[in-house]
Amino acid sequence: MPVINFTYKDIDEALGQKIPKNELIDMLPMIGSDIEDYDDECLKVEFFPNRPDHYSVEGITRTLKGMLDIEEGIPSYETSPSGMSMTVDPGLKDIRPYTSCCIVEGISINDEKLVQLMDFQEDLHWVLGRDRKKVAIGIHNLDVLKPPFSYIAADPDSESFLALEMTEEMTLRQILECHKKGKKYAHLLEKFDKYPLIRDSEANVLSMPPIINGDLTKLSTKTENVFIDVTGTNERAVNYALNIIATSFAEAGGRIKTVKVVYDDKKVQTPDLTPKEIYVSVKNAQKRIGEELTAQDVVRMLKRVRLHAEAESEDKIRVLVPAYRIDVLHEVDVIENIAIGYGFRDIGSELPDIATIAYEDKTRFFENRVREVMAGMGFNEVMSLMLTNEEHHYHDMRLPEDDRVMVAQPISQDRTMIRKSLLNGLMEFLEDNKHEELPQKIFEVGDVVYMDGETETHTKIVKKLAGAVVHSTANFTEIKSITDSMIQNLGLKMEIESLDHPSFIGGRCAGIKGVKETSYDENASGSDGASVQITGFFGELHPEVITNFEMDYPVVAFEVEFKGI
Repeated sequence: MPVINFTYKDIDEALGQKIPKNELIDMLPMIGSDIEDYDDECLKVEFFPNRPDHYSVEGITRTLKGMLDIEEGIPSYETSPSGMSMTVDPGLKDIRPYTSCCIVEGISINDEKLVQLMDFQEDLHWVLGRDRKKVAIGIHNLDVLKPPFSYIAADPDSESFLALEMTEEMTLRQILECHKKGKKYAHLLEKFDKYPLIRDSEANVLSMPPIINGDLTKLSTKTENVFIDVTGTNERAVNYALNIIATSFAEAGGRIKTVKVVYDDKKVQTPDLTPKEIYVSVKNAQKRIGEELTAQDVVRMLKRVRLHAEAESEDKIRVLVPAYRIDVLHEVDVIENIAIGYGFRDIGSELPDIATIAYEDKTRFFENRVREVMAGMGFNEVMSLMLTNEEHHYHDMRLPEDDRVMVAQPISQDRTMIRKSLLNGLMEFLEDNKHEELPQKIFEVGDVVYMDGETETHTKIVKKLAGAVVHSTANFTEIKSITDSMIQNLGLKMEIESLDHPSFIGGRCAGIKGVKETSYDENASGSDGASVQITGFFGELHPEVITNFEMDYPVVAFEVEFKGI
């Protein structure tokens, strides 16, 4: 989930008043966040993917204004026509057919805000855009452009431009082959004969969606007016992304102007900030929240979370949902917002009607023991998806492809198989967090799935533990010590044997097995470790693996499999 970094000063300036630090830290989890870290100046906050409108300081403070009774009800954003247009080439129908655009005038950007804006854009790419496959966003300096604009299907060998981070022009195909971003996202376009391109009336290139923007339109601290384009394969997601980013600019004082998007069969003005109407029953809200509520209570709570609400009867409430809220689709979503407005801490608790006697599951007990051991050695736990893809799982880890459990109808190209290892998930995590300070020490306990070798349809689930460490002097000795400590703390004795593993540097990898020495807790019910066996490996990851995940420092890692738990 995206982690947003901001200062208390950012929040105070956006709110227009100073809020005590302890009050802010106490309130943020109540609006759906998880505070990762904080100090006297900064906060690091994680928001769930269902609220991408919270991925900017302006989005967070918009909600806080309601909770702090500074403003209530649905925010209002005025728009006016810009007189500009974007013409969409019919040739993009099977490539990347949809776009939404707008102008925002009168913005103010300093160096800190520029970094926050880029982070905001990339977070939206990941959550709404499925890593740019579904949605890609471009934000451009409007003052260097000449409208009208055109979104075309371009010949990859005849069209060229100067891309960001480059010093000379390249053709579209060369960008996919040579540019850092081009190589990373080439799989989104390489199967097509033509590539998307956005140009102005003088053939200046704004961007090559979803790969890279042009250097001409890059933002700076002097930028005051921006042109925003959003392209993608899903029209609804494209429109939502534009609504979120445009209203975030508006919260910071920008003026939104619409752009006419011209398709071969229709014309639309974007963004469309018309609220969505939903009705909620007071009785249903009472039943699900467990509190006695009146229609007036429900209206007040909904206004507190920045929705419009009016009572049409004692049980029926008409609700207007702002255009940037992608999470409100049904009455139950509105009821969740009523609970947020009411305050989760204020909702009463009650004991269940039944009582049970139970003991901890043997497998869970062992997993929790492993977690305690790893946390005690200074590691942070991560949890990654069981679904992955062949590129990350095999190619990036330098492993040969073999039998695996495939997803019959994958919804995206990055989730096509079930993992057989935890290491590539740890490397993806480190890649996503390489901007954080070093050293980083992470681990994961989870299931992997193998074909069992008996038939084509039989599988087996295996429990594994993997850990990784990255810093400038990470080495074989360090990971050997970590692995040995982990195994000893589980009451086992480590035996080492030589091992050649494609993911690791030759001569700097070892195979291991953990044999029974003492039980990790002989007295715990159902937890005798006498039958537990551990096999696996550890070492220094190969430089090619590190490069494949765009890491800049050595990485050492281990992975072990548990049997008999």
